[in-house]
Amino acid sequence: MLGAVAAAGLLAGVLTAPAFAAGAADGPELITNGDFSSGTTGWWWTENTPGKIVDGRLCADVPAGTENPWDAIVGQNDLPLAAGEGYELSFTASATAPITVRTNVQMATEPWTTEHASADRIDTEAKTFTHVFTAKADHEAAQLAFQIGGGDQAYTFCVDDVSLTGGAEPPVYEPDTGSPVRVNQVGYLAQGPKSGTFVTDSTSALTWTLKNADGAVKATGTTTPKGVDPTSRQNVHTFDFSGFTEAGEGYTVTVDGQTSEPFGIGDDLYASLRSDALAYFYHNRSGIEIDADLVGEEYARPAGHVGVAPNQGDTEVPCQPGVCDYTLDVSGGWYDAGDHGKYVVNGGISVAQVMATYERTLTTEDTGGEKLGDGKLRVPERGNGVPDILDEARWQMDFMMSMMVPEGEPLAGMAHHKIHDKAWTGLPLLPHQDPQPRELHPPSTAATLNVAASAAQCARLFEEYDADFAERCLDAAETAWAAAKAHPDVLADPNDGTGGGAYSDDDVRDEFYWAAAELFVTTGKDTYRQAVLGSPLHGDADAVFPRGGMSWGATAGLGALSLATVPNQLTASQLQAVRAMVTEAADGYAADSRAAAYGVPYAPQDNHYVWGSNSQVLNNMVVLGTAHDLTGEAKYRDAVLRGLDYLLGRNPLNQSYVTGYGERDSRNQHHRFWANQLDPDLPNPAPGSVAGGPNVDIQDPVAQDKLKGCAPAMCYIDHIESWATNEITINWNAPLAWVASYVDDLGQGGDEGPGGEEPGTPTCEVTYSSNRWNSGFSTNVTVRNTGAQTVSPWELTWSFADDQKITQAWSAQVTQTGRNVVAKPAPWNTTIPAGGSVNFGFNGTSSGQAANPAAVSLNGKACAVK
Repeated sequence: MLGAVAAAGLLAGVLTAPAFAAGAADGPELITNGDFSSGTTGWWWTENTPGKIVDGRLCADVPAGTENPWDAIVGQNDLPLAAGEGYELSFTASATAPITVRTNVQMATEPWTTEHASADRIDTEAKTFTHVFTAKADHEAAQLAFQIGGGDQAYTFCVDDVSLTGGAEPPVYEPDTGSPVRVNQVGYLAQGPKSGTFVTDSTSALTWTLKNADGAVKATGTTTPKGVDPTSRQNVHTFDFSGFTEAGEGYTVTVDGQTSEPFGIGDDLYASLRSDALAYFYHNRSGIEIDADLVGEEYARPAGHVGVAPNQGDTEVPCQPGVCDYTLDVSGGWYDAGDHGKYVVNGGISVAQVMATYERTLTTEDTGGEKLGDGKLRVPERGNGVPDILDEARWQMDFMMSMMVPEGEPLAGMAHHKIHDKAWTGLPLLPHQDPQPRELHPPSTAATLNVAASAAQCARLFEEYDADFAERCLDAAETAWAAAKAHPDVLADPNDGTGGGAYSDDDVRDEFYWAAAELFVTTGKDTYRQAVLGSPLHGDADAVFPRGGMSWGATAGLGALSLATVPNQLTASQLQAVRAMVTEAADGYAADSRAAAYGVPYAPQDNHYVWGSNSQVLNNMVVLGTAHDLTGEAKYRDAVLRGLDYLLGRNPLNQSYVTGYGERDSRNQHHRFWANQLDPDLPNPAPGSVAGGPNVDIQDPVAQDKLKGCAPAMCYIDHIESWATNEITINWNAPLAWVASYVDDLGQGGDEGPGGEEPGTPTCEVTYSSNRWNSGFSTNVTVRNTGAQTVSPWELTWSFADDQKITQAWSAQVTQTGRNVVAKPAPWNTTIPAGGSVNFGFNGTSSGQAANPAAVSLNGKACAVK
């Protein structure tokens, strides 16, 4: 789909010149005139990109303001490809301005099926690029397309020595898995389970050694051989050091001469993950400027889809042709994933789990509700007397309710399934630069029930803070329920996947169960009670909680969790039956975790790891955490923590799937504007963004090229073009936020750590990095707690040696008196856990060199300065 190019406007040459032979592979040369010795013969280009021969190269002038890569193309047609044959593509290219060029070998007509896709950063110095791929199908006349659009400024692209030859032997992709000793790269709660996995050929037990950051041996033991793990096809051992509880940072485990990544042990390792996982939703808001004071300059951006050219906006969005004759204002909400679409079925489970993260603090003892309260998170509404997490949820709920069909229209009260671009856009593309028309897609029963369920939950949570909004939510919930009952089988079209995902669902019994449960909990009405008790799913733990996990298409479990935890009018026996479903499902997930070589509470049938498998793992962890809240049984807690170990590095790839957490974290996830891999001027995903994870179906070309034949839990690559394994979405980050909040709550407690060190006494390291220009500077500061105890709150002080003046700060409250500076935490980063860090920054002016401070103190104690 990203290779689409209209036939109109192409200037085709005559394919008569002799072939150019590079000799890189055994097969015949397929490119005609690849050295351009015969001028432009055999080559074409889009009408907006005129080509000519300059110094023996083909050079094309690309205009400014092309939005998508395929808006400007240089290519060649009529390339015969044979299924199963290996091909080597090589070319030499340069550009007058840095640009990422996409090179596709694909069908020359719709559906533009891609046999090879690569993205290369082209600069002013000519460089040769080589790619090897295997064709998956026969083609009589494939197309080579250099997609050179997508840049803001005009530039010239030049290419030479283009070659495509058969007979190549594709290199076998070997993922860099680092150490065979696999651990949670963030760390373990002091009183929680601590285990890891070792990949080895040995079938006999081996000695493991736990060392601290100074290299001192703190514990030893022997591994347990587990045989061949079917999810990775690796022979593995496990090891357990749960008996060691001394807090600290920089621990490692060594087995058979191999040493793990470093990790921490402590009670407060996950406060920042709670905050970062929730900040993900603010980062991905539609219709609002993302404020540098909340997220830093790197992640600030203009409001998207507000109708400022070239953007067409979400304020008056029409339906697809033939669907309706009205427009809706569907501003706001959260961008769903790597594209700019907004989907009610994906948005429903996401906002429900964000609200459930807060609701858990109302129904469970010893939870950190204050960390989600007003003034604590990165939302612009803080200070309004409403918990920040509910402010974030309201941004999405307003959008969800705006998707409902107005009164007086056919299907009134139903909800449109989704709204997104008319056609696919390429990467990278910021929301405010998206030029595509936006369209409402037909209503669906599933979307309508998502509104009913989430709006009912919204009504009871907002009643204390905004009675009018709560009433609006309840009215929307009951209206949507009635509309869904009247139209119970309006299903989304599985083929409606142009410009955005289809999200089709042909079984809405689970959505009916979820909506009935939320409406019953909120209203107590018998009609909703009967809908719950009469559901064919009620009482069937396997149906309500699938072994593979809850998802946007399997939502019944959300309703059961609310029934089990939120006070309601079920009888005692009815409540017990619901809770029995929760614990039965949790028992299964816990057993899966105990049996797994990597401790993961996820065992899909035939080890079929699905698209977004990490979210399935997280949703199973939500069920386990709820079971622990209900029963206090440690087996459920331990399975949650082992699941977190898996996500943060104890897995076959030794990969932390959460950006900013662990030594080997994912940072090239598929996303339109967090696209550093394609454009160095754009950022990597913000900390706390969880990658989709292993997917045995490897639907995208990058995964198909690299991962063919992969073991189930190794079907993953940290590449921005691998949307099948490496996308990020709101409905994957929502359970991460729930789990991070749960685990952070587990770790709270203890006024004095090992050795009698007073709490909050800092040992610290400060990294102070400035970019300077003639009259100003921009500085980023990282404060790392290298001690064994949590520092909360924190205060950093220093003095400038010259006339630097701070003019703007982000992620901290920074004040300056003369040359003296004091930095205090923003509401969301008041705590620095042992081994953890906080980041903030500021801009300023200076007439001198803007020297770094020689000394910095944290809570009055000097820090090492880097």
